[in-house]
This record gives sequence, structure tokens and C-alpha cells, in this order.
Amino acid sequence: MNLISNYIKGILIGAGAIIPGISSGVLCVIFGIYESILDSVLNFFKNWKKNLIFLAPLFLGGLTGIILFSNIILYFFEKYPEITSFGFIGLILGCIPAILRISNDKNKFNLRYLFCFLIAFITAISLIFLEVYISNNTGFDYSNNFTFNFLVLSGFFMSIGVVVPGVSNTIILMLLGVYETYLYAVSTVNLGILIPMGIGLIVGGFLCMKLIQFLLKKYHSETYFSILGFIIGSIFILIPKIEFNFTGLLALLSCFVGFLISSKLEKIKG
Repeated sequence: MNLISNYIKGILIGAGAIIPGISSGVLCVIFGIYESILDSVLNFFKNWKKNLIFLAPLFLGGLTGIILFSNIILYFFEKYPEITSFGFIGLILGCIPAILRISNDKNKFNLRYLFCFLIAFITAISLIFLEVYISNNTGFDYSNNFTFNFLVLSGFFMSIGVVVPGVSNTIILMLLGVYETYLYAVSTVNLGILIPMGIGLIVGGFLCMKLIQFLLKKYHSETYFSILGFIIGSIFILIPKIEFNFTGLLALLSCFVGFLISSKLEKIKG
């Protein structure tokens, strides 16, 4: 049953890796397996059989989620952008109570936590303004003719969003101008793009995991409040223009449904 449960979690985590604004790391936190994944990956050979049994279904589920949802998400964003965006906003908002419970395990508040939250929030907002600037700047090339080295670098920065809860790797890929290329590469299994990005992802992922593991051991609550800042700040990149018509009402309903679904995800962690 644990293998099946972890496979299902992996599917959702994989979906989180390609949904704009959603962080797969956040889903790992909500499922209560984030720190276990860090320990299993970074200490894999200390007990490789146990770690393999734990990680394999998560990895296979993640691949399933990425492949399965890449085409579906692309379709809904093209056909129903307002409804889809607000659905994802609801998913993000529903994560917040669970993250708050994990972040302040001693039930004590410190001004340091607020400072960490604000710094992360401001950073997330700044990244959004940077994304808008880049998308409106005609001096940047958004063709699919990316070099091998640039794709490796994109995978490296993508790993930040994969590993760090609250930092969406899709936003990072949008900033680099490769998000759509990445989605099509996944849906068509374009190895010419996926292999160099995968190399960067593995190298960057290992370095990020070492850093996060250190921060969680030394500054547990501060780290999680920083994660909250990134989560809330990342919402603003998803907010589309909305009118109070039938589509607008469906978008708000989608947000509410997304919130309900996300708020119930923590019950899967057992």
C-alpha cells in the first residue's frame, strides 16, 4: 500500500513540476515526505535498498505526472486561461495552512520569522516584475534554437524550483523563456532538449538539496517562513484579467474548488 500511495503522490508531485505557480517541493512538504526525500537522496548508499523502495515509486509517479499532465495543462491554459489560472491559485492558497503548521512547530512566533517571510515575499514579487520585463523586451530571443549549454543552465536553475518548496520551477523557466519549449519537449519526448536540461537538473538538484538540508537543520522555522513568502508571492504571476461575467464566476468557483482540494491533500500524508 505504501508503494501505491507513494506512486500517487509522485504523480501529483510531477504535475506540480509543470504547473505554473505550483512547486513540487510544496506538495512534498504537504505530504510530509519532503525531509525524508532529502535524507534518502543525500544518504542513498547508506541504506540503498530501503531508500530505493521509498524513492522509486515517487520517481516513477513523478515521470507519469509530468508526461500525463503536460498536454492536459497546455490545452486548458490555451482554451480556458482564466478558469485554469484561478484553479491553480486556489491550489496554492490551500497549501498555506499546512505549511504554517509545519513551519512553527514550537507554536512560538519570532520577529525573525516575519523578516524571513517578507524577504522571500519581496523576492518573489521582484521575480514577477522581472518576468514581465523580459516578456516585453524585444531584445530577447524566444525561439526554440537554444544552445546545449543554455539548456543545461536552464535545468540547473529549474532545480531550484523543483527542490525549494514555494519556488515554482515553471516561473523560473518562464523567466528564461524556455517554459513552452520545455512543455512541448516533455509531451513529444524531445531528448535533444530534455537530456541537457536533465543534466543541469541533476547537478543543481543535488547542490540545492544539500543547502536546504543544512537550513532545515539549523534554521527550521525561518526556512519554512521563507517558503511561505515565496508561495504567497508566486500567486501574483497567475492572476489574469477577469471580468464579472459567466467565465469570471467559473474562475472564482475554480479557485474555491482548488482551495478545497489542496487543503485536503495533507490527509494523504499518512
